[in-house]
Order: sequence, then structure tokens, then C-alpha cells
Amino acid sequence: MMGRRIAIVEDEPAIRENYAAVLRRQGYDVNTYSNRREAMQAFHARLPELVLLDIGLEEEVEGGFDLCRELRTLSHYLPIIFLTARDSELDSVSGLRLGADDYLTKDISLPHLLARIAALFRRIDALRTPPTEESVIERGALLIDSHRLTAAWRGLAVNLTLTEFWIVHALARFPGHVKHREQLMQEANVVVDDSTITSHIKRIRKKFLSIDPKFGAIETVYGMGYRWNIINDQ
Repeated sequence: MMGRRIAIVEDEPAIRENYAAVLRRQGYDVNTYSNRREAMQAFHARLPELVLLDIGLEEEVEGGFDLCRELRTLSHYLPIIFLTARDSELDSVSGLRLGADDYLTKDISLPHLLARIAALFRRIDALRTPPTEESVIERGALLIDSHRLTAAWRGLAVNLTLTEFWIVHALARFPGHVKHREQLMQEANVVVDDSTITSHIKRIRKKFLSIDPKFGAIETVYGMGYRWNIINDQ
């Protein structure tokens, strides 16, 4: 949405200003910070509406992780996106466990980045509006709303990242149909290797299992992909 406040926390001046310029051209109000200390000082005075965050911040190798943790104590709903050159699965899992909404690497295209930002703002806005019949898909114990970008299992919210939400949406939309990894990447608007899709599926399963230890709705079809298992979905 035009005029919304985005904070960029990035210690490389050229990268920081490049992203800021792109976002300002889209109508966003952008503030930039080079380290965790100055960012938190500003955030305590006034929170932005979305944060783009690198992991390494000046002398702090994992300053972004610490900042994400601090931000979550200030706001549960503030959209946080890690945007970093660090592409290891361990870093990705760490960022998402700390409460980030998305984890993107800096080779992502600008249109994709803008789409992810817009989707997070759309989710925040949609939480304030009732779901529509067209946006809701119910598959046994699963209830997902593609307008609000929310998912629930047996009436309990499942806190999915954007990528995870669209993977679940792709699977549940056509239960019983096998979705190969390329299809899941297309649905989630990401370009990653097979092992990363596998990692996303593992994290999704863990989130559902934390709610329901008997969860078995996502079936691995070896050599082909994944499908929503309608047999164990009840």
C-alpha cells in the first residue's frame, strides 16, 4: 500500500540505498539503518510497518537474528523479512524460528521482492476484514484463507511463512493430486533447489505436528513430489 513505512536494516551502504530507492519509487516511506543499535533506538520510538533485515550487521555477525528477536518482543504481528546473502538452510531455519515472516536471499528479483512485501501488507490488512466465501478452502481439519493468508488446523492457527502458506495452499487446493517441486515453487513464487523445498515441507509438517501429533495430511510421493492426503485429513 502506498505510503506505508518500511525500515531497511543493512550495513552495506550501496545495497541499502539501492533497495531504499526501489521501494520509494513504489510509494513507500523508507527509513534505513546500518546497525542493530540505531535501528532499535528508532523502533522503540516508533515501529515501522515492515522490516527488511540482513543477518550480519557491522561488527555483529548475527546482529539481524538478535534484532528479529527484539522486534518480536515489541510486536507479534510486525512483518519481518530477512533479506541476506546467507543462503544456508541453518540460517533460514534460524530466522524463521525467531519469528521472521519470510527469508529471502539477495539474488531474488526486485519484482519478486516487491510482491512478497505487498503480500505481507495484504495479509495484515486482511486480518482486519472478515473472510469471503471465495477465499476460504476447507479440507477436513484444515481451513485456509487465501485473502487473509491464514491457515488453521482443528481450529488452531498455524503460523506459516508466506512461502509455507502458498505451498500448503497449492497442495490442499487439489487434494489427492501430486504436486512436483517445480509446481510448488511456482505457487510459492520462489526459485530454489529441491533440498530447499524439502526443508520447507519438513518445517510445515513440524508446525502442524505441534498442534496435532497425529497429523499426516502431507504425503511424500517418492520420485514425484507431494500431495494432500485426504485419507488422513480427518
